[in-house]
Amino acid sequence: MENNDSLKRNALLVASLSSFLTPFMGSSVNVSLPTMGRDLSMDAIALSWVATSYILSAAAFLVPFGRASDIYGRKKIFTWGIIIDNAASIFGALAPSGSILIFCRVLQGVGGAMIFGTGISMVTAVYPLQERGKALGIVLTTTYIGLAAGPFIGGFLTTHLGWRSIFLSNVVIGAVILTTTLWKIKQEWAEARGESLDLTGSVLYVFSLVLSMYGLSLLPRLIGLILVVPGVAGFVLFVFWVSKARYPVLDLHLFRHNRPFLFSNLAALINYSATFAVSFLLSLYLQYIMKFSPEHAGLILVVQPFVQAALSTMAGKISDRVEPRVLASAGMASLFVGLLFFAFLHSTSTLTYVVLDLALLGFGFALFIAPNTNAIMSSVERKSYGLASGIMATMRLVGQSLSMGVVMFTFMLHMGKSMITEENHPQFLQSMKISFLIFAALCLLGMFASLVRGKIRREEA
Repeated sequence: MENNDSLKRNALLVASLSSFLTPFMGSSVNVSLPTMGRDLSMDAIALSWVATSYILSAAAFLVPFGRASDIYGRKKIFTWGIIIDNAASIFGALAPSGSILIFCRVLQGVGGAMIFGTGISMVTAVYPLQERGKALGIVLTTTYIGLAAGPFIGGFLTTHLGWRSIFLSNVVIGAVILTTTLWKIKQEWAEARGESLDLTGSVLYVFSLVLSMYGLSLLPRLIGLILVVPGVAGFVLFVFWVSKARYPVLDLHLFRHNRPFLFSNLAALINYSATFAVSFLLSLYLQYIMKFSPEHAGLILVVQPFVQAALSTMAGKISDRVEPRVLASAGMASLFVGLLFFAFLHSTSTLTYVVLDLALLGFGFALFIAPNTNAIMSSVERKSYGLASGIMATMRLVGQSLSMGVVMFTFMLHMGKSMITEENHPQFLQSMKISFLIFAALCLLGMFASLVRGKIRREEA
């Protein structure tokens, strides 16, 4: 019993540390974007790609690596993910140009895909159903602590040591995680060991997702449509392939015959599509419009993840007793209201207005994320934990990429490929307003998906 308790604690520790790492890096980078733009002469669209390239890369590889972790071992894939992420961070700190920095973010995304698809699945594998919501709530709390610490620490580092120090801080955290994993985690999890990895399906999936997501980010230009068409065609071929494969990289039965899994993932996709770009937009708004320094802007942006961190463990624990659709739907409703309020930001809005609305968004996130994660992971069999975790993280990252795509689309319509200056502040504010209105509308769809998911399983497979 002691060994099992020790294993649960160590798996929770490693998953929590890794759940801190990736959002910490992302939110740190967001607050340093204006400084990066000045240092590397990057326009608004190029700055968007600093965030989007990471998301797109991670989303493309999540499902293949999630499936690989079920076959070859979740600890093994997780460990290599930390190594790749650290190596990419070192190169990112040394990047001499915007294009090389974006390439390093792509490599970070590959490592991130290996981390996202395994950390939560390890926790799910060692915690029984009646304790799982609380454990997942703790993991997600560290995610929000990372989100909260990122803007503050990232702003401080950018102001005093330069934006490159953010990447070096990521290396330090990654080294701690790697050491802890190799030292403390002795067990391996590979319930699908012996099955083969569907390489053809994996290649089709990566090809289709990258073309589709990249193409969407380039709309309304013709090149965007040219890329989206073969991307969609690739998905059709992918669906045909995995429906016939003996060991498909993505088991479509998880969606066809598992209503809670289908609609919980759909709700997650919509949630992240509606919310991810909020910190990106507000970071620019606080620095360009309200004239705050990166350090002060980061401190303000801490409000949202701080509220999330404070409430997520409680929300996860409650989801062990209350159906996730109730809590998650209430959370989505709160997000709708908060996003609608942000659509009315203007050049003379008060800081109090921004802070209170960030707190409301943090409340909505806390009610949605932990219960929704519990619903997804509790609706599949043990041998599919890695794949389910990968799919769930894919929904998150595809949603984040779509969210940034909405912003880039509105930027392109109102500002074109120009840097943000005093002269085009009205165009920037208009782009931001339209983006927030689109995000609020998406939350209404998310409420519907959350409500119709049905009940999760109440017994282990």
